[in-house]
Formats: sequence, C-alpha cells, structure tokens
Amino acid sequence: MSHNQPLACDLTAINDNERATHKTNAEKVFTSVEEWQELSDGYGFRLPTGTGIIEKAGAFIARERQCCPFFTFTLVVTPDGGPIWLKLTGNEEVKEYIKQNVIPQLDISNNNSWELPDNTTQ
Repeated sequence: MSHNQPLACDLTAINDNERATHKTNAEKVFTSVEEWQELSDGYGFRLPTGTGIIEKAGAFIARERQCCPFFTFTLVVTPDGGPIWLKLTGNEEVKEYIKQNVIPQLDISNNNSWELPDNTTQ
C-alpha cells in the first residue's frame, strides 16, 4: 500500500460464511482486551494470558489482513506467562482509523500498569 493511498477495507475479500466467523472472533479478541496503549504508529492491546487467546488473535490477523491490508499486525507473547500484546500499526491515517473505530468500542478504562514490549524483533 502506498502511504498516499486512502484507507479502504475490501469487504469482498472475506466470503459471507467466513465474515460471520471473523466478526465473532474479532469480538472475542477485542472484548478480552485488558488494557490499551498508544504507540507512535498505532496502538497496542494487552490480551489475557488464558487458553486460546493466541489462536483467536492469530485467526483475527489471518482474516483481517485480507480485507484491511493497511494494518501492520504484531503479536507479542512475552516469556514466563507474561502479557500478550496485539499491536495494530501503520501510517498516521491508520492510527487515526484505530483511534476512531477501535478504541471507542473497548469496554475498559486504560490502565497503564504494564509496559508494552518495545523490542519485538531479533
């Protein structure tokens, strides 16, 4: 995607049967968010460490990238049972899109009690 290209989701990229499953899975991921943090290029969402959340987040990423190719997804699983973070990032338009469309739907108060891992590359 060019940085000048407008944001546009391709809703036809996911067929009707998969779309219903994707919507349900996305709701499960985002209703489980325990905290969010603003990043320079997007947002990070702390997920619970319970069973199945990594698989749900992975399934969300696999489908969402088909219809919304402007997101960069990073799933950070920290050692020793530590926090799990889903990062949605991109250019300034992407960050604003997340701020307007994702953050308001989260049913949490932002609690900055955890540090979001900065170094996710080796």
